[in-house]
Amino acid sequence: MARGAGFLGSRWAILGGAMSWVSERNLVAALSEAGAFGVLACGAMEPPRLAEEIAATQALTDKPFGVNLITMHPRLEALVQVCLDAKVGHIVFAGGIPPGPAIRKAKDAGARVICFAPALALAKKLVRSGADALVIEGSEAGGHIGPVSLNVLAQEILPHIRDVPVFVAGGIGRGEAILSYLEMGAAGAQIGTRFVCASECVAHANFKRAFIRGAARDALPTVQLDESFPVIPVRALQNAGTKRFLEHQAEVIRRFRAGELTKEAAQLDIEHFWAGALRRAVVDGDVENGSLMAGQSVGMVAREEPVAAILAEIMAQAAAAIAARGPARP
Repeated sequence: MARGAGFLGSRWAILGGAMSWVSERNLVAALSEAGAFGVLACGAMEPPRLAEEIAATQALTDKPFGVNLITMHPRLEALVQVCLDAKVGHIVFAGGIPPGPAIRKAKDAGARVICFAPALALAKKLVRSGADALVIEGSEAGGHIGPVSLNVLAQEILPHIRDVPVFVAGGIGRGEAILSYLEMGAAGAQIGTRFVCASECVAHANFKRAFIRGAARDALPTVQLDESFPVIPVRALQNAGTKRFLEHQAEVIRRFRAGELTKEAAQLDIEHFWAGALRRAVVDGDVENGSLMAGQSVGMVAREEPVAAILAEIMAQAAAAIAARGPARP
């Protein structure tokens, strides 16, 4: 993990997955304090709100942490400036290919840029565009997902990208899995779902109970109703809210077909649905109608416990796997 940890400035090369309404000041600070690398989820925050959250996190920890920005945010460059003004050292661009000016703005000010790469060709392009590190996230992850599993992405990308650190993500819940990807060439891992039930996480008790009860087979991706109207699938625990999304998606497509909405406005409407539905579950505790975004590693979430205990367990699993091999042969 030395390369990834050195890049992040943390003890362990484990990034906290940026989960809207979940990855706020308390969980992010707890992750960084425990030796991992917390990442604030900006989501739909406006610049003043993000500045407030960064300052609140800095009041809880003096350890490094990053900020995750959604590339489709209409005020992306202003959000980058907020991060730079607050001396945030790492900016994570998610949700699409970040525009060149945003990458340059961050790098020119000395921040390190982390981007998500769903394919080898795009990974190479992002490195050429200035990405200092990459995250390859498989379809096992929670929230918005791509179509390819981490198992395949790792085989496609890790042997070919050596210029920058590459972190693996999606369905990771145990140390042995991290070890196997490190041996394939990864610099570290990103973990989100395992930390939802951290005692420092502010998610509603109902939300945490749903994760503790959930099994891998319960975290399923949403269905796309119309091939000509692409909607990025979202992996979540199934509930009444899942059915509501299908109904909402059908209504938005109808309005688009009727000329009431542009394609961009229709897709934004769908994103707003998820933002509201996730808040209902995480903040209000409405686990029937809200969104229970979760990765397939949810089946490994067994209890509520401190971040430090979760990290210690994961690292102990990796160390035990190495020890079980016996002494290295010359």
